[in-house]
Formats: sequence, C-alpha cells, structure tokens
Amino acid sequence: MSEERREQRPIGRPGDGHGGGPMGAMGRPVEKAKNFKGTLKRLIGYLRPRRFHLITVLIFAILSTIFSIVSPKIMGKAITKLFEGLMMKMKHVPGAHIDFVYIQQIVLLLIGLYLASALFGYIQQYIMAGVAQKTVYDMRKEVYSKLARLPLKFFDSRTHGEILSRVTNDIDNIATTLQQSLTQLITSIVTLVGIVIMMLTISPMLTLLTLVTLPLYVVVTSLVASRSQKYFAAQQKTLGELNGHVEEMYTGHQIVKAFGHEDESIEKFDIINQRLNNAGWKAQFVSGIIMPLITFIGNIGYVLICVVGGIFVTNNTISIGDVQAFIQYSRQFTQPIVQTANIANVIQSTIASAERVFEILDEVEEIPDSDDAKVLKFPKGDVSFQNVKFGYKEGVTIIEDMDIDIKQGQTIAIVGPTGAGKTTLVNLLMRFYEIDGGKITIDGVDIREIERGALRSIFGMVLQDTWLFNGTIRDNIAYGRDGSTEQDIVRAAKAAHADHFIRTLPEGYNTILNEEASNISQGQKQLLTIARAILADPVILILDEATSNVDTRTEVYIQKAMITLMQGRTSFVIAHRLSTIRDAGLILVMNHGSVIEKGTHNELIAQGGFYADLYNSQFTGANLEKEAG
Repeated sequence: MSEERREQRPIGRPGDGHGGGPMGAMGRPVEKAKNFKGTLKRLIGYLRPRRFHLITVLIFAILSTIFSIVSPKIMGKAITKLFEGLMMKMKHVPGAHIDFVYIQQIVLLLIGLYLASALFGYIQQYIMAGVAQKTVYDMRKEVYSKLARLPLKFFDSRTHGEILSRVTNDIDNIATTLQQSLTQLITSIVTLVGIVIMMLTISPMLTLLTLVTLPLYVVVTSLVASRSQKYFAAQQKTLGELNGHVEEMYTGHQIVKAFGHEDESIEKFDIINQRLNNAGWKAQFVSGIIMPLITFIGNIGYVLICVVGGIFVTNNTISIGDVQAFIQYSRQFTQPIVQTANIANVIQSTIASAERVFEILDEVEEIPDSDDAKVLKFPKGDVSFQNVKFGYKEGVTIIEDMDIDIKQGQTIAIVGPTGAGKTTLVNLLMRFYEIDGGKITIDGVDIREIERGALRSIFGMVLQDTWLFNGTIRDNIAYGRDGSTEQDIVRAAKAAHADHFIRTLPEGYNTILNEEASNISQGQKQLLTIARAILADPVILILDEATSNVDTRTEVYIQKAMITLMQGRTSFVIAHRLSTIRDAGLILVMNHGSVIEKGTHNELIAQGGFYADLYNSQFTGANLEKEAG
C-alpha cells in the first residue's frame, strides 16, 4: 500500500472537525518521529529567520488571552454591585439603590476588553499565517530543488506515491500545524496559567479544590486513550485496505467488467467496508466516553465550588461576584488541558512529517559537475565504452569489462532477453547512473568531465512508454526545444508523419491532451514523441522499442518517421522484434550484462550463435502464427 493512500491527517486538531469524536486527537494512533529532538531543532531552524514575527505572535497571543481571562473577574464586580444593591433594597436601607451607572461602565469595559481580545487574536493569526506559509514555501522550494539533483536510483527505489506524499501531504501537515496548532498551544498554555493565577487571586482554597480534580482528568483520559488506540489503529489499517481495493477496481475496471467479476468486487468491498464499520464504531464509541466522564468530573468540582463558595459568601470571606467569576474560571479550566493534550499529539505527527521531508533533503545527490566541466560545442557523436563496469548494488556486478566503439552516424541495435542490460547501457550513457569502473567517452571526452545539462542535450529519446503532459499538442512538440517557432513545430510534425492526423483533430495543434493523453491513440502519441525528438535535433538518438505497442499500419508511419529522424545521427536502437533492425550498421547482442556477440545481421546469422537462435525462434514463431491464422 503506497503512502499516498494513507489518511494524511489522522490526528484531530481542536475545533477542526477531524478529531475522531469528542475525544479528538487523544484517541488516534500517532506516528512518532525516530529522532524527535533533532527533527524539532531542525524545523525550528526554518522558523529562526522569522523569530521577530514569532515574538510578535507570542506577545499578541498573551495580550489576547489576558484580556479574555480578566473579563470574568471584572464581570464579578458588576454582579457583586448588583447583589449588594438588591440586598440593601430588600432590607429597606434608606437611600438604597442599584448603581446602574457603575454596572454600565463595567459592561462597556467588558465590551472593550472582548473587542481588544478579538483584535489581538486576529492579528496573531494573520501574522502566523504569513510565517507558516512563507516557511513551507521555502521548504517546498528546497525539496523541489533537491529532487532535481537526486540521481535516478532514488526514484527507482521508491514509489511515486511515497515521494508525492512527502512533497505535498507531509509539508501541508507542517503548514497546518504551524498556522493553527502552534498558536493554539501558546493560547492554551497562557490561558491555563492565567486561569490558575486569577483563581488564586480570588481564593486559594477554592483553587485547591479545583486542582484536586486534575489527576482524575489525567487518569480518565489515559485509560480511555490506551483502549481506543488499538481501535483507531484497526480503523486506519482497514481504511487503507478499502482505499486500495477501490483504487485497484477503479484503475482496472475494464478488466473487471471483461472477466465478469463485478459481483466478486462488490462482495469484497462489502466485507472490508463492514470491518471498517465495526472498527470505526468501536473507536468512536470508546473515544466518545471521554467527554461524559470529563463532564462528570467537572460537575463534581462544580458542585464542590458552589457549596464551599456559598459557605464563604455567607461568612463574608469572598463576595458573590467572585464566586460567580471563580465558577466561570473552573468551567474554562479543562478546555486548555484537553487542547494541550490534543496539540501534543498533533505536534508528534508533525515532527514525524518533518522527519520524512528531511530524509529527502538528506539524500545523496548526483555527483556535482566539476568547476572545469566541459561543454561540447560541436559534438559529432562518436561513442566509446572502455572496460566499463557497473552494478546497481554494491558487490553485485551487472556489466563487466564492456568495450564498444561507435562511430558518428552509425546505427547500433542492442538486442537480448529481458534483464540482459540493454536499458542499463543507455542509463549509463546518459549518466543517470555512475559507472563503477572504466570510462565512457563522447568524441573522446569522458562523460564525467562534461556538464550534465550539456551532456543530456546531446541526446534525444523516443521510448516505449510515451510521456506527454497535460497541454496542447503544440506545447508537447515544442517541449523538444526552447524558442521553437510555429514553422519549426509544423516542420517537425510533418517529418514525423504526424501533421496529417493532427489536422484531422477538431482543434488541430491546439488540441488539449488530457492527463493520460487517452484522447489520442498509442501510435499517435508515439508520432508526437518522435516529432518532439526531431525538433530537438539531437546528435545521438536513443530509440527504446518505439513500435512495440502499435498496430501494423501505424508502425509503418513510425518506421518512416524514425528513418527520417535517424539520418546522419548516431542512433542506439533497443529492439525486441529483430526484424526491425536487420539494416543496423552494428548489432550488439547482450546477455547477463555483457556483449556476447556483435556484428551485422548477416554476420551474426552466419555465426549461428545466440543471435541466430533468437532470430530464428522469432521468425519460426511468426510463421506459425500466420499458418494458424
């Protein structure tokens, strides 16, 4: 299961609606970082250039919280004044009245405090949003730049889903945490400390009663979290299975329909869906217990405060307004505790995401070009392999002592069974992989002494798996060379025998190719890639079984286009159908990473060796197919 399919935000954030029930993040399985401290320190390094903004955020968060915290105590003064006035009137004290002017002043003051709190809260969120987005902007830029410098073996050893997950989802997770959870953490801590201070100023005894319930909160949340953890883990695992099944059935829906397995697919979906339902229900039920228990504990504390506070009021130890304010503080006391616990889990997950991003940034890059790297201004196309040795893994050699000499304009066909090393040879030639021994030269210059960009600009590629991007046909052809004119594009399309079919399309050269380029045929895709290669005007061509996935008629067009493309160029043709390369100037027969035979088609047939057996088996197979037809 690729990491792209996993749920990217399994950890609930306070107030974001993704908490997995009332319990929020505390019930979810948390992905933990291998090196929490080191990764956190490195992530903080990205925030260091914006430390003044962060200090401003901290100041505004404290101010916003302070204005919000002092409000209940000020409101208590109004209630005390109101209560005193009512009691004096009930006792018929001469001149007794309710001081509405004082109460009005308190109300106006409270409105001002709440407005100031909201304003400071808005400013801190605004600044923090800028800090978060700028930080992840720099991070994305650094990661994308890093990917461009990584060798091909990095991409070969990882799934596309895993890389995409790290570049997009993990960075988004960091951005969300920086923007939301960091400010919430600051606010929660300041609120918790502020509430305790305000409660102590009212009554140390009542504060002690409130703090007595704190261990109960910890015990209850720990017990429920430990039980719900396994259910949430099962839910995540089953969700991954369901996503995998749906993706599999969607991408292969034609095959499923063709073989009539729709009912089996639905039945399997129902089974997994039922398991997900059971696991999800248990997870939500167990995590849902937490809020009733927390409410119950809170109500116990509430009753204790009301009873003891009432006794204090009757003894004139504190005023009734202070009791009312204390009750408000006690009701707010649990919220920052739960939020802080939630955010602690979110930060754990975020550090794990950051660690995965940093793993990409720490990958070994391609060997950089030397300061005196050369550029071949007028390359000819002479290629030489001299005692080349190579293996994908250390200690496992695939190519041993390879010696090949190719002259300018020569067509070299590379044939052999699957796994013989044909594509490996091309990867080494373009320096996608570094050789372990010997050297490869172009026009007598070691390719390790040539700038990578300049080296790869010498080559043009037409591969078996066509690659076209989402855009117009014109843009896809023009991808071969910067600054191409309309005339250049049309000329290349005509040379590739693609102009005719392009003009039959409703939008012609302006036809938009969709994501998979499925709105044109496989053969038409191949003609466009050949047109792109013709426009690039490379010195050396690499053709990797370019006609294997097309019909016979289209193959004729592609063969003509390839003949046009190959004229005057050194060409490497990787072929499985040996009938297509009989006219090659040199045929290299590879097996187990070594060139075991080389020569022209007639020379190799006359030798009666590996190539002759391979060719005769294909020829015999083709004749048998004709007879059977």
